[in-house]
Amino acid sequence: MKLKRLEAQTRVLCTFNRIVFGVLALVLAMAVVASALPQKRRLTELEDRLQRVLVEEKKIKAELEYRETEHKALKDDPDFLELKAMDRLNLRRPDEKIYRFKREDE
Repeated sequence: MKLKRLEAQTRVLCTFNRIVFGVLALVLAMAVVASALPQKRRLTELEDRLQRVLVEEKKIKAELEYRETEHKALKDDPDFLELKAMDRLNLRRPDEKIYRFKREDE
């Protein structure tokens, strides 16, 4: 009889140990996930910021290319220089008609 009671107590202790181990493993897993969430959120924010910066960089590079082309044309092409000067000073030749279109952003 004593042996059966000891076996029963052993089974109860083993079951209790398994439950405690499972609960500890679950708590540990939740702690790992909870610590990873802020880092995931920060990663997402940084990736969004990177995308915005890359788009801005692309716009700036296009603007730079346009300015370099315009600078080269102003330096090397007298016809372009004359056209730019006449446009800036709002001048025209007597036989010319000028049509101006306003953009929506102006």
